[in-house]
Amino acid sequence: MKLVIGLGNPGKQYARTRHNVGFMILDALKKELQEEPKESWKLSKKFNAEIYEVTVNKEKIILAKPMTFMNHSGESVGLISNFYTISPHKIIIAHDDKDLKLGEIKIQNDRGHAGHNGIKSIMEYLGTKDFMRIRIGIASTNDKKMNDTSKFVLGKFGLLEKKELNKMIEKSIEEIKKLL
Repeated sequence: MKLVIGLGNPGKQYARTRHNVGFMILDALKKELQEEPKESWKLSKKFNAEIYEVTVNKEKIILAKPMTFMNHSGESVGLISNFYTISPHKIIIAHDDKDLKLGEIKIQNDRGHAGHNGIKSIMEYLGTKDFMRIRIGIASTNDKKMNDTSKFVLGKFGLLEKKELNKMIEKSIEEIKKLL
């Protein structure tokens, strides 16, 4: 069994923001993997997450979007991994990364949080950094846009950025499918 987490913030006001690229990737991944058309996410109060279960290559895969807000993502990840007894090395986390240019993707394991509060929270709850991360670049080529980190990551992608975003989502899904 594997657990694939997409990080983001719940609520319509955050839906298409840079900080929610993890949610966007999981929504697209679910569409590709779902066995029945139009199956929807199930809100689990027990895990405080939207959950979708699917089988890939005869292995159960749980897709999850924590509804805890980014900085408390570890709470939800910890609950899910404990309930299903999924060891950290079988967890894949997709998240935004302001230190990578828009369009860049890095796959890493057993690394520090690099200031990402969602990852920091997950490390605290799991007690380890031994999980796979799909780091999705969101950085702008315009350094002035990134002066206020909070404003930048909670901002929406610009018209020209959306084309690159769509390519990046497709590339991320392919990478996650290889890991499954």
